[in-house]
Amino acid sequence: MIDIGVTKLAIIGGIALIVIGPEKLPGLAKTLGTLLGRARRYVADVKNEVSRSMELDELKKMKDTVENAAREVETSIQTNAADLEKGWAEATELASSASITEPSTSFPEYKHPRKKWRVKQGATPRWYKARSGVRTNALSGAARVARFRPTRLS
Repeated sequence: MIDIGVTKLAIIGGIALIVIGPEKLPGLAKTLGTLLGRARRYVADVKNEVSRSMELDELKKMKDTVENAAREVETSIQTNAADLEKGWAEATELASSASITEPSTSFPEYKHPRKKWRVKQGATPRWYKARSGVRTNALSGAARVARFRPTRLS
């Protein structure tokens, strides 16, 4: 990097003042500043683009490694499944060809349990029925009218 100190900048400024003149020096400094800013922005953009491309390359490499690992797992599962099917076929073949008769255990046929709603309702505790608002004692319409009829004031 160029080593520019304060003394060198003062010398360059003095020479520029003599060569360019005091009238044009502020305009030149402004133009030089804008060009320097553009150059810095351009360099920053190039650095960002390079870092993005490097990250993209790393992501591609990572993607390739994950895909390779997935392929290896898939092939190992397929080979294990093929071995399992082969073993199952051999075992069923041996069982069907064996002349040894095993005592067969017969299970009773499935019978659907009949729904017993009275038993179900009787099994619900009274405190739960009271809390959930289930009526335990049903009244007929006439009994309900008689119960809630206002009393006469005589």
